[in-house]
Amino acid sequence: MAAPVTDAGEFGSWLNDRLDSLEVDREVYGAYILGVLQEEESDEEKEDALQGILSAFLDEDNVEDVCKQIIKQWTDHCSQSAKRVADDVEVQAIASMIEKQAQIVVKQKEVSEESKKRKEALLAQYANVVSSFLDKSTEGEEEETLCGNNLPATDKSLFKNTNVTEVLNRQKQQRDQAREDSQKKKETDKMQREKDKLAKQDRKEKEKKRTQKGERRR
Repeated sequence: MAAPVTDAGEFGSWLNDRLDSLEVDREVYGAYILGVLQEEESDEEKEDALQGILSAFLDEDNVEDVCKQIIKQWTDHCSQSAKRVADDVEVQAIASMIEKQAQIVVKQKEVSEESKKRKEALLAQYANVVSSFLDKSTEGEEEETLCGNNLPATDKSLFKNTNVTEVLNRQKQQRDQAREDSQKKKETDKMQREKDKLAKQDRKEKEKKRTQKGERRR
């Protein structure tokens, strides 16, 4: 004997009560009706199958209404179940998104801590380099001072002026060279354009002559 309908939630309870009211054995026909509702695709197919089951217990005037009532109740149950599933999926998606966001925040925090440590290490290294440079610079200034003290004031001034003049001369030479290179490139490009233009005209003239020669032969 088949078991009562207990695996369809609220619909199963409703169907059992409805079968009891129709004096139809729920233990025999409950699971059978549920199977029809689950297996048949269209409402028309469901109604035909249900009428085949219930016509033995109901008269022709009532069986159609009862079948439609059962189908409607089943459709409502499926819609509510689908909505609950959709809500569960949405809740799970939100929970997953929140979890991922939390992981991103934690990861960013870890990266920030690591970045902070790298910056501190670089600053410490930079401080050591600057300190070493300053120490060497101080030693160099002391040596220069000692050596400079032995030079007359005129020689010191001449030495500084010579350095400045050399720097200015080098900068002027670089600018002059850049202008000269730019002018040469312009002239080269101009000559190349003239050559291309002449070559294009020459090709046109040759093509024109070949065309005229061919027409004369005809």
